[in-house]
Amino acid sequence: MSRSDTLLLLDFDGTVAVGHGPVHAYARAAASGLAPAAATAFRAEVHAAVEALGDPAPAGRPAGHRAGRGRRSSDALLPLDGYDLVRELAERHGVGPLALSAAYLASRHALGTDDAPVSAPRGLAAVLAELRTEARVVLATNAPDIRLAETLADLGLTGLLDAVLTDVGKPAGMDGVLDRCGAAPGGPVRVLSVGDVWANDLAPVAARGHATALVSRRPPPEARPTWTVTELPELYPALRDWVRDGGRTALTDHDTPARATARTTSEG
Repeated sequence: MSRSDTLLLLDFDGTVAVGHGPVHAYARAAASGLAPAAATAFRAEVHAAVEALGDPAPAGRPAGHRAGRGRRSSDALLPLDGYDLVRELAERHGVGPLALSAAYLASRHALGTDDAPVSAPRGLAAVLAELRTEARVVLATNAPDIRLAETLADLGLTGLLDAVLTDVGKPAGMDGVLDRCGAAPGGPVRVLSVGDVWANDLAPVAARGHATALVSRRPPPEARPTWTVTELPELYPALRDWVRDGGRTALTDHDTPARATARTTSEG
């Protein structure tokens, strides 16, 4: 297969850009309208919860059960990501949707700065430079086009992406991304989608019969990715094999999964 028939589709936050800096910036901005004592309590709760978000769920604790809170979240699911977690906690502290929206935009304007630092997974730039000779590489994110170019440059990824798609509106918007890239069910374009949120980044792609890779220390029970890794560098050998085989790497033995229940987050 040609380069145009093989597509590597990458998520941004939590996949290409790692670190909790932007999430903590989101929480700080969300706390700015609270009374001092409430803001302090909220920030402390967020810090503890976000730092534990990537930990594997203890054995016997069902998805959605929050440690130390003694109950499930309202929809009995783990938060999609750090942004989703901050939103849930902020709402419990009385932060309204308009304030949350403003806080999120403030965090994106701080993206990649000392107030919201991120880093690239080890070796990512070299791997993308290698794979781009045989596959298209596209970044697709729900985030707006705010400081993305600057942050990608700081991460050493300038010139390594064939396209950067923002405000995608995952999960529903992934169908439009796949259509735009010519990735109809059955080909000819073969896709490998890599992301940290199963419902947003991967389930719509898997539903069309394409390959997926989930970067997560706590995969949701409904996830059926082709590969699961705890950190992106663990995936590099499979990425090379998939690209060099023209996207013909066999899927797992699982049936093609149905779409997960649509739950959106600012990123993903």
